Amino acid sequence: MAANEPGQPSLSAPGAAQWSVNLPVPSSALAIGAHPDDVEFGAGATLAKWAAAGCVVHHLVCTDGSKGTWNPDADIDELVARRQLEQRAASRALGASGEVVFLGHVDGELESALPIRSEVARWIRRLRPDVVLGHDPWKRYRLHPDHRHAGLLACEGIVAARDPHFFRDHGLAPHRPTHLLLWEADEPDHAEDITDFVDTKLRALEEHASQFESTMKARDDAGLSAFRDRIRGRLTEHGARCGLGAAELFKRIADL
Repeated sequence: MAANEPGQPSLSAPGAAQWSVNLPVPSSALAIGAHPDDVEFGAGATLAKWAAAGCVVHHLVCTDGSKGTWNPDADIDELVARRQLEQRAASRALGASGEVVFLGHVDGELESALPIRSEVARWIRRLRPDVVLGHDPWKRYRLHPDHRHAGLLACEGIVAARDPHFFRDHGLAPHRPTHLLLWEADEPDHAEDITDFVDTKLRALEEHASQFESTMKARDDAGLSAFRDRIRGRLTEHGARCGLGAAELFKRIADL
């Protein structure tokens, strides 16, 4: 189902009556993903575009990715270490120059609980991004709980980071981003023109080689080629909704 495709799923609903297109390039952006690779699926081309224009791009990954294999005999410690290396390489492939932060919660067991909200708020206050990006937690029929909880943590972390009486123990000044962009939204209303950055997104995704079989359904070269075609086709489809060559789509929230 499209509801459970990562990042930029196909949309069955008609296009928005009026799209906002292209935020001004922020000075810094923080993308919050449930697992290694979620940021690249959800917003990789947008982040690459902004990085090329001088934006400092940060990644915050909530879980350790320890369930990201179909091999029942996998060495889990080795998988976790590998996925961190892959995420760092993917960040470099996007041209990102900021922090790559791993909260390290167990894959599949993420909760949008108060202590984890504090962790996310602390990083928002520390990194002070103009734009935060994350999963849309209100997507209908989503199966994976980590995506839902990571989306809630992004939203609730912004509220906690902006208001001075939340988590005073941080010892950090409050910070209010200017925009929140949510990927995987059922009813997106904002498009980023990423016509020139589709290949960069693909290069970053392909750094997550541990996910070729499971997430990308790419067991061989033919499968990898089909994966590239799916991603290109989807982004072109999204671009056509708003008069662009290719686009990543988001729900935009500006009243933060």
